[in-house]
Amino acid sequence: MKNLLKKWNQISLVKQISIGLIIGIILAVLIPESAKSVTILGSLFVGALKAIAPILVLFLVMSAISQHKSGQQTNMKSIIFLYLLGTFLAGLIAVIVSFIFPVSITLKTGAEDLAAPGGVVDVLKTLLLNVVANPVTALSEANYIGILAWAIVLGLALKNAPATTKTVITNISDAVTKVVTWIIKFAPFGIMGLVIESITTNGIESLLSYGKLLAVLIGCMFFVALVVNPIIVFSILRQNPYPLVIKCIKESGVTAFFTRSSAANIPVNLKLCEKLGLNRDTYAVSIPLGATVNMAGAAVTISVLTLAAVHTLGIQVDIPTAIILSVVSAVCACGASGVAGGSLLLIPLACSLFGIPADIAMQVVGVGFVIGVLQDSFETALNSSTDVLFTATAEFKEQLKEGKKVDITKVA
Repeated sequence: MKNLLKKWNQISLVKQISIGLIIGIILAVLIPESAKSVTILGSLFVGALKAIAPILVLFLVMSAISQHKSGQQTNMKSIIFLYLLGTFLAGLIAVIVSFIFPVSITLKTGAEDLAAPGGVVDVLKTLLLNVVANPVTALSEANYIGILAWAIVLGLALKNAPATTKTVITNISDAVTKVVTWIIKFAPFGIMGLVIESITTNGIESLLSYGKLLAVLIGCMFFVALVVNPIIVFSILRQNPYPLVIKCIKESGVTAFFTRSSAANIPVNLKLCEKLGLNRDTYAVSIPLGATVNMAGAAVTISVLTLAAVHTLGIQVDIPTAIILSVVSAVCACGASGVAGGSLLLIPLACSLFGIPADIAMQVVGVGFVIGVLQDSFETALNSSTDVLFTATAEFKEQLKEGKKVDITKVA
């Protein structure tokens, strides 16, 4: 048994997850009823990650800011710019693709009772209220906007604290990080449980009627991940971006795909940043921030589903309005984490640009929930893997400026 465990630990985490994925598919297909008992592993894994992530973010960010010295480079401006640029371009690509491959949907009732924000002002208001939320409540409800805000404030307040106090905070941060590494070791078993649950509960049959809509959504997300993002990275680093892009997708996107939670994937991203040798003072802040505002996948979802409603209703759209939709979808996507229901409930806001009534817009939201099994998985994978990609890009750019040798072709 010891030798077996030793050999297992020598296998990379990505390969371990692949093994768990394959076993999960086989069990779900061959013995679905018996395999359902294993789904508890997925719930335990995601539950553990979601439980530890808010505490990890609080102490990591607080520690990073309290230890920060004046003049120390963090590259946050560059990272935030990349986050916003990537989200806007994702929305723009989704608009263009939706015009090239227009999709019509069958609108059904059943989503009208869901509460959606009435405008961009409502989204911004929600974000601001989340910023000043009770810190204890923010931790218990995993309100990452609130957690980030309080961590930054407390970190700034502790900058002049005695060294012993800062050491205690750093020690707690290290301890929580250690717990996270223990949880991540169970990722292969958690992924196996999640795969079994997805296949046995939802199946693929229910998604076939929305095949074209899913093809446009997923196609846009793949295009952003494999074409747009690499172009952004290449334009900054002037090196082949694909080794770095693929590594981020393999080690961040895969787990995010199955957990379907950017928040739950924060520990995974922090570990990957550490493996890439990035500055902890930077990624301790940029990764939690990315989980709340870097929402390229959400921008794609909002744009594609909104234009699906537009095409279904036969509404004519001019170019200026399409560009405005790209901007609105990007702004809404950045606020998606602070709104109950995520990106789907922001669709009525975008639909209002075209005069689509709220009751019809909420039916589109209902369609979004039907295809959410795959849509949300791909959306989260794109969002989360891009957090690491843009953080690494900004870091490597700064290293090149300082005359250091950086070769991203060898990170895979």
